[in-house]
Amino acid sequence: MNIVLIGSGGREHALAWKIAQSPLVGTLYCATGNGGIADCSTCVDLDVTDHPAVIRFCRDHDVNLVVVGPEAPLVAGIADDLEAAGIKVFGPGKLAAQLEGSKGFTKDICAKYNIPTAAYGRFSDVASAKTYVREQGAPIVVKADGLAAGKGVIIAETIKEAHDAIDMMFDGAFGDAGVEVVIEEFMEGEEASFFALADGHTTLPLATAQDHKAVGEGDTGPNTGGMGAYSPAPVMTDALVKRVMAEIIQPTAQAMVDIGCPYKGVFFAGLMITKDGPKLIEYNCRFGDPECQVLMMRMESDIVPLLMAVATGSLGDHSISWSDDAALTVVMAANGYPGSYEKGSTIRGLDTASQHQNVQVFHAGTKQHSDTIAAIGGRVLNVTALGENVTDAQERAYSAIDNIDWPDGFFRRDIGWRAVAREKNSKD
Repeated sequence: MNIVLIGSGGREHALAWKIAQSPLVGTLYCATGNGGIADCSTCVDLDVTDHPAVIRFCRDHDVNLVVVGPEAPLVAGIADDLEAAGIKVFGPGKLAAQLEGSKGFTKDICAKYNIPTAAYGRFSDVASAKTYVREQGAPIVVKADGLAAGKGVIIAETIKEAHDAIDMMFDGAFGDAGVEVVIEEFMEGEEASFFALADGHTTLPLATAQDHKAVGEGDTGPNTGGMGAYSPAPVMTDALVKRVMAEIIQPTAQAMVDIGCPYKGVFFAGLMITKDGPKLIEYNCRFGDPECQVLMMRMESDIVPLLMAVATGSLGDHSISWSDDAALTVVMAANGYPGSYEKGSTIRGLDTASQHQNVQVFHAGTKQHSDTIAAIGGRVLNVTALGENVTDAQERAYSAIDNIDWPDGFFRRDIGWRAVAREKNSKD
């Protein structure tokens, strides 16, 4: 079959790498791809915001399935338009994608269906938002309601910090995403990411992961789109996985059916594991980035039948096999990220890094110029390794990074520190 993958980041490179391994695939196209995706797919210059153009391309190239990587096209309704044209698609429709597109929408679903989450309020003006903060006290969490590239969440330690965050969002720091804000109770515990597939009526658990949002080592500094991740998440026991499916994923899937927009795609649940059990922080309507990279490294099953089963409503006929090994990915970012950064610097040593055993270098913000790779984004590379445990995977990833020559980039040296500490303590 012929497949179109939409996206150009590290998540899409990992998906392309995994999809291309399937014997079921004829031609894999990627719109628009990056400097690494070109090694495992045919990159095409296609404007994915022009839905009729995407539909024409699919018809002209006998495309059997479209896999949508990022959230923005889903929130814009590309899945609805493809399905209306008779083209199978992996990814939720516009209404269902509001689980990520509107944090307030998701919180209201949680309230109605008794899905465990933080107490909250929704606000469309500064005064009432600040009044709520004064009533609740700090620490407290201030979120832009809409899509903000993973950066629209402020954990305020003081009331002043919360008020400053409210002002920033309503002043347009995140554009339309901050027209409304959601203010939440600060939850204490350990964060984890949980993934499950859904075809509109059946849910199937995938795997767990933990990521590192903060830009600096020790999880310090401003939030980013993610500086690294590992899988599985040690905090997510089998018992917790069952609770998450029963208390969070399945009620959400039923809620979406009840409101007339069955969810078809991947549920990415950001969780807080509290003393009272798992609680939902927020949903994403696509694979995480960089969590997808570690999931694809660990997945032993052919992903293409799973993607097609979601698109056709036949997920109940499938199961998934995972490696018992751990995977860890380290993000290499341009100096200055998540603030302003320069574009166009040359990256060397990628071939040597990729030769390390059980290591894959997934590209994100790169572009190929003749025989060289240039950095054109904030998060640029995902150096991903598989090992018998997180400690082993971490050592392999950093050993590969040491071969990469890129003075204009930086990375954290402590990705996986929680899991590594657990593994060390279990040996002592």
